[in-house]
This record gives sequence, structure tokens and C-alpha cells, in this order.
Amino acid sequence: MLFKLPKITKGEDSAVVTNWHVKSDERVKKDQDIVEVSTDKATFDVASPCDGVLKKILKRTGDDVRSGEIIAEIEQ
Repeated sequence: MLFKLPKITKGEDSAVVTNWHVKSDERVKKDQDIVEVSTDKATFDVASPCDGVLKKILKRTGDDVRSGEIIAEIEQ
């Protein structure tokens, strides 16, 4: 499954990846917070959309990312 950054907030469509809570090849559960992102206004966690294994992180800490952009791959 391609894990995309969801819509952030009204008026904000980009953020910076500030921290991954899990590493590649670690198991994740649906609704588990797996990545933290920051905008100009707030910092928040983004949860996994499914159970699986985080196979590949495509956006690293410090990378800019836009809503709808693929940031990781999760194998279900």
C-alpha cells in the first residue's frame, strides 16, 4: 500500500517530516502514529491507514511533503 500524506489542515497543503516513530521493516498497526510532520502552525502525528510492515520510507526527516504525496510503502 502506498502511504500518502493526508490532507493536513484547511489552508495548509505542505509540511516538513520531523520524525519517524518506526523504522523500515517494523510492524505497524492501523491507527498507530508512525510519522510526525510540522507546518507553520502546528506539529502533529500521522497514523498508519492499515496493519502491516513499513517496507520503505520515501520521505526522510527534514523533507518537504505535500498533501497526497507518497511518503512510504506499507506491506499489508
